[in-house]
Amino acid sequence: MSVLVLVLAVSAACCLGFGFVLQQNAARQAPLSDFLSPRLLLDLMKVPRWLGGIALMVAGMALGAIALGQGEISLVEPLLATNLLFALALSRRQSKQPLGRQGWAGLALLAGGVTTFIVAGEPRGGTAVTDPVRHWLIIGAMIGLALLLTTYAKRSRLSSGPVLLALAAGLLYGVQDALTRVSGQRFSEGGLVELLTGWQPYAVLALGVTGLILVQSAFETAPLRMSLPALTAAQPLAGIICGVGFLGDRLRTDTGALAWEAAGLAAIVAGIVLLGMHPAMPCTQTERARNLQPN
Repeated sequence: MSVLVLVLAVSAACCLGFGFVLQQNAARQAPLSDFLSPRLLLDLMKVPRWLGGIALMVAGMALGAIALGQGEISLVEPLLATNLLFALALSRRQSKQPLGRQGWAGLALLAGGVTTFIVAGEPRGGTAVTDPVRHWLIIGAMIGLALLLTTYAKRSRLSSGPVLLALAAGLLYGVQDALTRVSGQRFSEGGLVELLTGWQPYAVLALGVTGLILVQSAFETAPLRMSLPALTAAQPLAGIICGVGFLGDRLRTDTGALAWEAAGLAAIVAGIVLLGMHPAMPCTQTERARNLQPN
């Protein structure tokens, strides 16, 4: 594994984690009438804290794009999932909550899962699939599932809605990461003209804006511990599917390796859930007021 890819991916995760916390701090005060509306972004643009969070997220996405250009998506995506560690660190500083057993267990599972998946799978590059049908089947399945989740989220926006929206955004961001890598390859092969004559950069932009609306709507209606774990778990899974499915990434496929890869992914998801449920993660104004009420 390249040290440069490791540094870039972890730096990207740091920016993303800090950015998500700042965004949720601002989005939780937005009016519920903005739910799933582009107007939500227009209102949040007036909030300096949210703009700071977006700046950090953009920096994280840029660093992640460079990492994707230097390494396999199946390697970079699990490292990007560590953004939750940095989100917890900032949230813990804000809330003064100790990590406790739950926090340390989540940290161990997430870090151990990432390490296990990378060591067992040995992600490496290969020849990208040129069949457009395979590309569109995988991308269409990810986007279709995201649309389905968003439809159900509209019906239950204050119960399971935030989790469903975060899952949908994670799927879109995973596809966005895959298309970002394709865009980087087109740019390196033919320069700006080659990049702009393809559909991929425009899809990256559309997926980014759509995912942003979904994420901010989830942040607006629920505490970060409900939305961020789902987002953080769905993105690497979608990215790995795209990487192996049509970008040519290769993982070890012998029985032992597959078992350890599955165990690593399961540990990543379990660690994400434990960290997301930690009391240090920011909550909404309503939940905070309820917690402060005397019994």
